[in-house]
Amino acid sequence: MQPINSFPPVEPQQAKILILGSMPGKASLAVQGYYAHPRNAFWPILAELLGFSRDLDYASRLEVLKKNGIGLWDVMASCIRATSLDADIVETSIQANDFSGWFQRHPQTQAVFCNGGKAYQSYQRRVLPHLPETYRQCPLVQLPSTSPAHASLKFDAKLAAWRQLLDFL
Repeated sequence: MQPINSFPPVEPQQAKILILGSMPGKASLAVQGYYAHPRNAFWPILAELLGFSRDLDYASRLEVLKKNGIGLWDVMASCIRATSLDADIVETSIQANDFSGWFQRHPQTQAVFCNGGKAYQSYQRRVLPHLPETYRQCPLVQLPSTSPAHASLKFDAKLAAWRQLLDFL
């Protein structure tokens, strides 16, 4: 099985927060866009929080994030995974993205939010130990996954948890 690769980060000029997924799923990889699965709640949640239409095209959505100081990326630069499920990621295959580089480019980042448990766990294990102390102090928050695979939590509950992003904007 060949490794899959994540996308480049969405980088606003003045990043206030950074939202991290683990690795794009198959639907996202197919269209080369973050959170492309039609049942993923990421874009509906961000549309609600930031006040944009759910019908905006992808490029316009990314512009809204940037204008609000929101960066978007994945913890993993590459990994091996047979399906779109985080549970299928081969742990020994994970290569993390360059977060020292992110923080050097965006030292004003006030918080890192992880979209789900795998992103949070991977950031703690594969990124934090390698960051300079200054960057390790940045608040790290685990949010409920917006993935349709995390169906035990309803949209309104996910939205309520994700509202804490607004505290940093």
